[in-house]
Amino acid sequence: MEEKQLIETTDENGNVINFELYDIVEVEGQEYALLIPADSETKEEEEVVLMRLSQEGDDYIFESIDDDAEFDKVAEYIESMDEEE
Repeated sequence: MEEKQLIETTDENGNVINFELYDIVEVEGQEYALLIPADSETKEEEEVVLMRLSQEGDDYIFESIDDDAEFDKVAEYIESMDEEE
């Protein structure tokens, strides 16, 4: 069984939120992380959170996507991946 990768982030209010790393996709040379809240109990509850992924040295930084056009572009790419499967 594959071990879950847990990611701890802090929201704009300083609250710590734990996510499970679901997948990483690359769109136009930029990597994006698909994250699922670690506290979701069932598959029906799971909401996928999309974050920009960058690397500083050995550390990965998860950033929110504030640009609507960038978010839409990545979301459309992910949806097209789902349709291919």
